[in-house]
Formats: sequence, C-alpha cells, structure tokens
Amino acid sequence: MRIVFMGTPDFALNILKALTESRHQIVGVVTQPDKRGNRGIMHPPVVKTFAQEHGLPVKQYAKIRMEGVQDLKEMNADIFITAAYGQLLSKEILDIAPYGTINVHASVLPAYRGSCPVQRAIMCGDKETGVTIMQTAEGLDTGDILYVKKTAITDSDTADSLMEKLSILGAQALLECLDKLENNEITPVQQDEAAASYYPMLEKTDGLIDWNKSAEELDHIIRGVTPWPGAYTYRNGKILKVHKAYPSDEYSDLPAGSVVRVNKQGITVSCGNGALVLTELQLEGKKRMTCCDFLNGCRLTAGEILG
Repeated sequence: MRIVFMGTPDFALNILKALTESRHQIVGVVTQPDKRGNRGIMHPPVVKTFAQEHGLPVKQYAKIRMEGVQDLKEMNADIFITAAYGQLLSKEILDIAPYGTINVHASVLPAYRGSCPVQRAIMCGDKETGVTIMQTAEGLDTGDILYVKKTAITDSDTADSLMEKLSILGAQALLECLDKLENNEITPVQQDEAAASYYPMLEKTDGLIDWNKSAEELDHIIRGVTPWPGAYTYRNGKILKVHKAYPSDEYSDLPAGSVVRVNKQGITVSCGNGALVLTELQLEGKKRMTCCDFLNGCRLTAGEILG
C-alpha cells in the first residue's frame, strides 16, 4: 500500500519504523511543527528526524485542515495512518484515500478515549490494556474498531514503560491489520457508546499525592503520572517528588501522611489504607536520589507529616 503516515511523539516512532521495514511504501510523513525550547532553540519532533534520516518526504502544518488538503491529495496514497499525530482531521481529509484514515490508539476502545489513555489505565488500576486500530471518524476516537491486540499491565509498569510496550504492540497490530484490509478480511465493529470512557488531559495537579487514598491507589497514581506530571507531596513547604514507591499493607494508627518508619531501604508513610514505601525521592532544588542517598542529606523522623 501507498501510505501517508501522520504522527509526532515517541509512541509514533516505533510504528513509523515498522512501516519503513515493511513491504508498504511511505509516500509522505506528516508531523507537528518544530517546538521552541530553552534559549530559543527549535526542536523537531522525533518522527521528523527519523523521516529525514530515511529520505522520507516530510510535511508540517500548523493547521492541517487549512494548509494540508491539496498536498495530501497529490500524494495519491491508498491509506492515511495516524498515531498520536496531535491534530483533528477534517472529513475532507479523512475521505481522501481509498481506504480512508485509520488510527493506532493506545487503549482497547471504547475505553479511554482521548489523549492520555496509557496514563489513565494505570491510574485506574487496570490489569490489562492494548491497542486498537480504528477507522478514524470526525468524533474523538469514535470510529469503527478494525483490529485489537491486548497486553497485561504489570505492577512495575509506569506510563513511560507501558507507552513503549504499546508502541511496539501497535506496530505489530497495524501491519497485521493492513494485510487483512487488503484481503478484505476485516469486519468493522461499531463502538458501544454506553461502554465508552473519556478522561481529560493530565494536569500538574494530577500528581499531587492525597495521603487519604489507599496505598494501592497511590501506587497506581504514581506510576501513571511517571514521567509527567510526576507525583509529589510537600515537606516543610517544599515540593518533595516521589519517583518510585511501592504499597504495603502495614497498618498504623498515625494520621494519613505521617512518616511511620525511616531506613535506608525506604520511607514508610501511612495512607488512608495501608502504607506507601518511598524509595526514590527528590526534594525541591535537589537531584533525584535513592532513599539511602536522600537520607544522608535530609533527616526525616517518625511522626513527621508530609503534605
């Protein structure tokens, strides 16, 4: 197939790599505009860098609906493929290619529509997730389901590690789906709107630890907001980031947020139910450290309250 690929961040990169190594022909890559970083330096999306290194034609549009229609028509693609592209496509664009536009979405739809399905699945404590190849429609992740592959969410998965896992799984699912589409072996399935769930984009405050929650809930939240926005609490008015922790069923009659025990293996903090053992921390203005190194420069005592 002649493919126009649209994607921007790391999640899209593995999928683009797989397409370049397949029998399909990529006739165009569309990605978001470069972003201005520190000191005014412009940073290209990873997809753009990869495409240029492999001699693939690249287009970047501030508003693809207004700027890209004619370019896309002239590419004569059989199908458009999107993966975390970052812009909504108009119906005119969706209908240009004979096979239309399909999207690689990092959840088992109709669950977790929207822009942060990986983070939310972990935060909600799900044990399983997956990728859905869907026919893109005008609504937000509302198109027909074409193909699904599932995988487990482990107790050590963070949003970062699970995103990488789903990116690789998504590439596999996409190539299998394309074969089936060409052989007319796909029967689109309409999504069950009654089962749909949507969560908004993450904000900085989503990382604030509420010690009244159970240790298990907090473990899910911490892993779900890693690496961004990151989990944090407060100590003496300063932000204390929690990079790694694990739940314990230890009981304490101290108020939630109280330091129960301090040793080099971890700082145990009471929760609404159980306790959370903090193993990697970062105090405001300091570097990220293991608990052992952290305690060398910061003295915490049992009974102290965080938050």
